[in-house]
Amino acid sequence: MYRRLLAAFIVLLSAGRLHAQTTARPQNPAALFSQVLELVTKTALDSLSSEVIFEKAARGLVTQLNDPYASLLSPADLARFQRNTLGNRYAGIGATIRSQDDRVTLYRVNPGTPAWIAGLRGGDRLLKVDSVSVSGMPADSVTSYLLGPPKTAILITYQHAGESESRQTRLVRNVIRVPAVPFTTMLAGGVGYVPIQRFNQTAAEDVAAAVRALSDSGAKKFLLDLRGNGGGDLDAAVNMAGLFLRGGDEVARVKHRGQAPMIYRVGEIVDIGDAPIIVLVNGGSASASEIVAGSLQDHDRALVVGNRTFGKGLVQTQRVLSNGWALSLTTGKWYTPSGRSIQADHGGLGDERFVESDSTGKRPIFRSTSGRAVLGGGGVTPDVAVTADSAEAAERELARAIGNRAVELHDAVYEVARSVRPSITAGFTILPAWREALFSRLQQDSLPVTRAMFDAAQPLLDRLLEQQIAGLALGDADAFRRQLRFDRSAKAALDLLGSAPDQRSLLTRG
Repeated sequence: MYRRLLAAFIVLLSAGRLHAQTTARPQNPAALFSQVLELVTKTALDSLSSEVIFEKAARGLVTQLNDPYASLLSPADLARFQRNTLGNRYAGIGATIRSQDDRVTLYRVNPGTPAWIAGLRGGDRLLKVDSVSVSGMPADSVTSYLLGPPKTAILITYQHAGESESRQTRLVRNVIRVPAVPFTTMLAGGVGYVPIQRFNQTAAEDVAAAVRALSDSGAKKFLLDLRGNGGGDLDAAVNMAGLFLRGGDEVARVKHRGQAPMIYRVGEIVDIGDAPIIVLVNGGSASASEIVAGSLQDHDRALVVGNRTFGKGLVQTQRVLSNGWALSLTTGKWYTPSGRSIQADHGGLGDERFVESDSTGKRPIFRSTSGRAVLGGGGVTPDVAVTADSAEAAERELARAIGNRAVELHDAVYEVARSVRPSITAGFTILPAWREALFSRLQQDSLPVTRAMFDAAQPLLDRLLEQQIAGLALGDADAFRRQLRFDRSAKAALDLLGSAPDQRSLLTRG
């Protein structure tokens, strides 16, 4: 009880409900809080119930920890985190919901799920769930109607893209398995491309299956894409990295306060011999992604290409409490096998085993298994850095004009793609009518884009349209292949892989 009272007292102080006459700490904070609580509950005009006070107290205590990743999750928050962030199994129809204005759209429908089997596709409008009209509802509210116990029926009223009449279909909710690898494709030169979008409970299993399938189809080299992957289940990261290393190799280590380092080592492996591997990363690659990239780099098992990763190397431990709530706290730091700290916000050098410095004296240099130099100081620095495209003047002008309304531009592109989806066939090209439809929608939404500005930025807008249309109508693999000609990092990786018969020669080229 003392701790609960003290926690509640802290949050009241932090919320400014008490006017402190001095900065000195009270000698008996529990007694002080008891008196304040009694006065607030009995005399305050806008008092709160004791249940609400204690909840706010718990949240306030977590907020005051100076831990940017600490959080207190209600049972609903915890379920949402498991479903959306980790993508772990849940019972539903297998679709991602997008809500804008009064429209609710199935943004993505996963193959093999109840929604997919029933013929629902990305871009379809969702009108009703059973007898409830969902138009205009927030996405989370719509999702709550779609989720439910496995094997229970649900009646969906929807509208296909390009149709004015509504349809109905009865689905049976099932346990949904969201894949970590949404698709794979074979690229020129026998390169198997594996995009890794999440680290959930089955991520390592998904990657192993993808690599084996590509290998069986003739892939001799592999391109693992971790760009934009912000992490997730860290055990999944350890298992995934271990797929490509040797038995007994260290994958990563974590240091907790007052404890000896905990070493994570290889478990299952995928036998692809010395097939060359490149890992693509960028500033959106974080946490679990950095463990995979850093360990493969340290052991010389992959060449890392792209841009320096985010640098999120703090370990969060989530504990489910007795009342169904969960507390997530930072409890340690991750390090790569060579000793590099992944965390980038600690000043760079303070807790790393310093070996030598780079030419500027600001970044420590560590050594891979073969003695290659790898930079520390937070994040994973690629072996081959690829500079970002220098945006054309017209594209920069468009970006400045739109400012913080970029989401609205994306929404407009999506709506045009949805409207033309029924007419799309393989090999399509952007038609002038589609451009006009996009410009009209931007004007309708009052985005500050002039005709001259729109025409000047046509190459960029065409790329956005092409990728969204291909994704909706033909699938992610087609969308990726179409954008490959604009993808500087992927093109650089393919050039490096092109003449590398094995991993050793690839590392030499890098």
